[in-house]
Amino acid sequence: MLEIEVKARADHEQVKELLTNMGAEVIGVQRHCDTYFNAPHRDFAKTDEALRIRSVDGRSVMTYKGKKLDSVSKTREEFETEVDSSNARSILFALGFYESGVVRKKREIFKYENMTICLDKVGTFGEFIEVEITAESDVETHSKTIFSFLEKLGISENDSIRTSYLEIVLDHPEEKMNKCQ
Repeated sequence: MLEIEVKARADHEQVKELLTNMGAEVIGVQRHCDTYFNAPHRDFAKTDEALRIRSVDGRSVMTYKGKKLDSVSKTREEFETEVDSSNARSILFALGFYESGVVRKKREIFKYENMTICLDKVGTFGEFIEVEITAESDVETHSKTIFSFLEKLGISENDSIRTSYLEIVLDHPEEKMNKCQ
């Protein structure tokens, strides 16, 4: 499955008003604690991959994200499975994986047509919007749909950010993020 995703900085109050006026469905609010791991046999920062355990409301999901597939969006192949966080961490450590960073965020989730819209507040790094479509193929068409939608929110294709939250956190070591429980 492909996750076709575009991220940009956004003023949440302004975007929420526009989403409400468009008739977007409010899904809810979550607090995420994402622990990212790196492999002993290759550096995910160099290969543009990601492996994380996300903890939300006592539930944990392990996610692998492959390399970005285009030069504009953050489209990647993605695989997820629910895990027991403690056991999954123990397995990863036993295999030589190690923690590379932690990202904490507050996420407000909306649905509009075939898109999931996430308004993320990431530590002290600010407010972001992520718009994603999950699909089997047709990345170009779905990317165009997302960028067209973002234009309605006053966000242009030039505003998109391909940098991950983990990369943002790692670029600011002075902003230490506490480990997930």
